[in-house]
Amino acid sequence: MSGKASISQLSVSSSGSAGLSHVYIQHPPLRCNVPGSRGLFYDDGNKLLCSPTSDQVFSWKVAPFDPLVAPTSDLISEGPILSIRYSLDAKIIAIQRTSQEIQFFHRETGQNFYHKCKPESESILGFFWTDCPRCHFVLVKTSGLDLLVFDAESKSFQLVDTRKSNVSWYVYTHESRLVLLASGMQCKTFSGFQLSSAGIVCLPKFEMVMAKSEANSKPVLAAEDVYIATIYGRIYCLQIDRVAMLLHSYRFYQDAVVQQGSLPIYSSKIAVSVVDNVLLIHQVDTKVVILYDIFVDSRAPISAPLPLLFRGFPRSNASSSRSTVKDGESPEANISDFESNIYGDDWTFLIPDLTCNVSNKQLWKIHLDLEAISACSSEVPSVLEFLQHRKLEASKSKQLCLAITHNLILERRPVLMVSKAIEVLIASYSQSLKTGSYLQGIKDTEDNVQFKSLKTNRKVNKEKLSGGAESSSTEVHTSSSQSQHRRPTNSPLNASVSERQESQVTSPSISPDEMYSLVFAPVEEEMVGDSSYFVAIIVEFLRSASSVKKKVQPNIYVLAIQLLACNERYAELSLFIINKVLPPSKEVAMQLLESGRQNSQVRKLGLDMLRQLSLHHDYVLQLVQDGYYLEALRYARKHKVVTVRASLFLEAALASNDSQLLAAVLRFFSDFTPGFTTTSDCHTYNQILNEMNSAVAV
Repeated sequence: MSGKASISQLSVSSSGSAGLSHVYIQHPPLRCNVPGSRGLFYDDGNKLLCSPTSDQVFSWKVAPFDPLVAPTSDLISEGPILSIRYSLDAKIIAIQRTSQEIQFFHRETGQNFYHKCKPESESILGFFWTDCPRCHFVLVKTSGLDLLVFDAESKSFQLVDTRKSNVSWYVYTHESRLVLLASGMQCKTFSGFQLSSAGIVCLPKFEMVMAKSEANSKPVLAAEDVYIATIYGRIYCLQIDRVAMLLHSYRFYQDAVVQQGSLPIYSSKIAVSVVDNVLLIHQVDTKVVILYDIFVDSRAPISAPLPLLFRGFPRSNASSSRSTVKDGESPEANISDFESNIYGDDWTFLIPDLTCNVSNKQLWKIHLDLEAISACSSEVPSVLEFLQHRKLEASKSKQLCLAITHNLILERRPVLMVSKAIEVLIASYSQSLKTGSYLQGIKDTEDNVQFKSLKTNRKVNKEKLSGGAESSSTEVHTSSSQSQHRRPTNSPLNASVSERQESQVTSPSISPDEMYSLVFAPVEEEMVGDSSYFVAIIVEFLRSASSVKKKVQPNIYVLAIQLLACNERYAELSLFIINKVLPPSKEVAMQLLESGRQNSQVRKLGLDMLRQLSLHHDYVLQLVQDGYYLEALRYARKHKVVTVRASLFLEAALASNDSQLLAAVLRFFSDFTPGFTTTSDCHTYNQILNEMNSAVAV
């Protein structure tokens, strides 16, 4: 049982397929219509959508979402069905028959058995399966929680623990492993328990904030007004205050529940979704969606409110479909009728990112349009930061970030704006290296085995939950404004590790190498005019990389030298080298030598850098190339450079047509190179030297 926003039939038309939107659902849906269906039930523990009939239950796997997935079926006995869930190992089906009785079917043996509660003093509100080591099955009753363990030998459940409480209703999500029990006259007092593979965490009781409409009026909180949402691995509770028209958010810690703030709502009927850690608030009356990113401190929405868009319907067939549609057929052929009812009574939103058309037995997955969101804001650094946190479509996020940065530079936007954008990208890359998401680059794909149990990494989860800190003894008043800024001493209550692993995909982070090859290199080819602006951007990039101590490959330094030399800004280039804005490397030194053909000072900087880096072989070659043969020989002897061929010096000396220089080179190698006098080079060049001397004598 989970909170669902009540949805009323509205006459105002929703967005058409050609409209503008930041959120959409994609055709085709997952169709779950079977003859004799008694309704749809969502099993979030196994990510199953179940449709029972009188003697069977059909189930569709909805994660990963595939609209063409085939259902599986199991035989069950006839009877009323209030709720249905598979065990996490997919061996047992639990069906709530009445408020007093649950029937269990063993899928392998075909056996069935019952579990009943006291008919007079309590009734069953719901149930769920858990991977907690202390229990397998949790029964939620009006008198509290019953924790049960399945005995395989006796094929029955044994009671191992109870948590007494007067319960009016409850909300639970398997993703968070958290159950909240509502009690009190206004149902605003809550007890919370997280039952995960690390054990059981008991949260302190807390009260939710509710405004009063009149002096003596006490509104009652309903289950449809409370949602448990997992965002960025953190567990939040979202509560609708219909009188104040606010959506209050609470974050759970081990020893406290802290109100995080409130968001305005503009409809008396609200639904909540979470797509790629973005909070979607569906304003049912006005038929628009407002997006929030709670990662940032601002409570402002990401973008303007826009309708939920329907995409992918084959409009080319729409006109013919309308002319041939018969009474009783699915209304999806008439797209306008479909769009007008997206927020109708038959639509139910399932946490985190699904919506179900109950009447047509169709399930849709909700998507973000990252491109549309990026285009709607002029705050480029904020857009880039938003994109860098998206994981489900990491490849698209990365391409958008690269395109935005490329266009910023090409359009010569203010250097400060581009600098802030680059800082966001560098900081994100640095963080991804620390967490390992950039190096991992591979999604931990979900196993395709039917109904696989979602096992939690016990060791990691214990670290997340315990944290080694002492419990806070300070009472937390959720209604106080100061509570929004307080931080309990204990660690936060986080979502299950296994659930978060499902969303790990290739990181959208951009490395310095990718910045060069995919942004700077293309910009250098396309940009015309003075390159001073581009050099300033590169310097800002180097500064940002240096601030987080990230190494930049030499190709970006080479590009900066080329740009400065192209505009003959040799003095500035010299300062960059002397002050190590462009740090020493072989690539930088060779580019200085190349660019220094027009400026001797720059070439000297290149030679000095080769010596500084102890690149003796390259230094000797450059001296020979510049005609300093004897200096090159002395340097080679001093630093024991044996990799330079003697023929290189002899050929250069011969090309100078200076017999004295050739004689000096021959004498050097004869004196300091063992075995040189017996080589063919020695014989050949001695003969040439004799001929040169004979010609001079004549």
